Amino acid sequence: MKPTVYVVHCVDTEGPLYEPLEVSFERLKHIFHLELAPSRETLKKLQAGEMDLGGIEESVKKVVHPRLLNYNDTWDKVDAMLADALSLDFRSKLPDSRGNGWVYNWFCMDHVDYEVNPRRRDIGYHNIFDHYLEVLKEAGSKQDGIHFHYHPHAFLKHAHLCATHWWASSDSLYQVFCRRIIDRLWFPCCNRPGFQVNRPDSHWFLEQFVPFDYASLAMQEQEEESDQFDFSQGRSGDWRRAPRSWEPYHPSHDDYQVPGNCRRWIARCLNIGSRLYNLGEEDVRQAFEEARVGKPVIMSFANHDFRDIRPDVDEVRGMLERVSVEYPDVEFLYCEAVDAMRKALRLPSMDFCRLKLDLTGPDNTHVLTVQTEVPAFGPQPFLAIKTVTQTYHHDNFDFQIPNHRWTYVFDSETLPLRAVEKIGVAVNNAFGKTTVAVLDVETGNVEYNYLNDER
Repeated sequence: MKPTVYVVHCVDTEGPLYEPLEVSFERLKHIFHLELAPSRETLKKLQAGEMDLGGIEESVKKVVHPRLLNYNDTWDKVDAMLADALSLDFRSKLPDSRGNGWVYNWFCMDHVDYEVNPRRRDIGYHNIFDHYLEVLKEAGSKQDGIHFHYHPHAFLKHAHLCATHWWASSDSLYQVFCRRIIDRLWFPCCNRPGFQVNRPDSHWFLEQFVPFDYASLAMQEQEEESDQFDFSQGRSGDWRRAPRSWEPYHPSHDDYQVPGNCRRWIARCLNIGSRLYNLGEEDVRQAFEEARVGKPVIMSFANHDFRDIRPDVDEVRGMLERVSVEYPDVEFLYCEAVDAMRKALRLPSMDFCRLKLDLTGPDNTHVLTVQTEVPAFGPQPFLAIKTVTQTYHHDNFDFQIPNHRWTYVFDSETLPLRAVEKIGVAVNNAFGKTTVAVLDVETGNVEYNYLNDER
């Protein structure tokens, strides 16, 4: 095989986003602590760099660039963009080294458990996930990946605010996982962190269940970083200590930024079309250089579907076209995110975890036993429970044989089985193959779904 750069385009798939003029100025206040009266005239001056802001004029220009303020604020606008972006003509503008067209990876989130929604996000379980499944099906976009994205909730539960802790003010993460398993027979093996945030809580959670994480923003420190309060001193997207390489790494237990002995893989994933940490031509050149010397290279980058993704794709293609001619001995391949991890890291292939579920016991105590011959990626599968009153719950298993056999007891200390409608179990293996099993308590039938088979 030739040295290869695997090109992975991640899209933080969040649906429409509305931002009126007043909110743009509120963001300037949050990011830069600027007190400015909202007006079109002031905005134009900021975009032209014509206002004295004490040395942060260029940083402000990036935040209010017309391209960044041109939001897809309705599903009609998102869908119009997708109609072209998913087309064969657009995908094929610059084929990769083997003649294939562009590949997207849609990291879908659910906007749920919010009390204030001034930017008109599409609130509801499965709304964005279902929308993209349908759009991709209609477009015949089988080459693309569907993955997981989550925004930690701020204490105020405003849908436009950022946070870093996955459970500080909401159990929506567990709710989303339980519903994706039981309602959609789906579970992720690939994550992109909301606000580019990892912290110990999310780091250790992912370490249990999700083998691949397109997360690291590791770059040389940028001048604008200290200008922008929400990114300064590692407040959001802290990757200052992470390797500045395109080679994925296993994180350490106590510091996700430092290579160590954990199970999951973290890939570097820079921004495109954003105000900070953007992929540049030297970063692309670095990817080709590292591939040439034998490193497993995944060059990944991310943007959002609430902006037009097409100019960003064209920008990356332009960089690839210019840089690739300097490296005729190095291939570049557009790739789905799971497939890229497998191929770049040369992970050994393995079968799915063929889960076997058994539910036994007398009237008041029932024991669920879950078994797999192929070892699970983490210490346990994810357990999801739906009650007859339509509530969803997550709990831990009891460990019988680590990575292979677990039990869970339904009784007065958990939930009596008569209160349960469905039981969902989901698990990944180290190769990124996903198994989902949902047991209907009344009938005893188990429905299975196997995801992320080899391409």
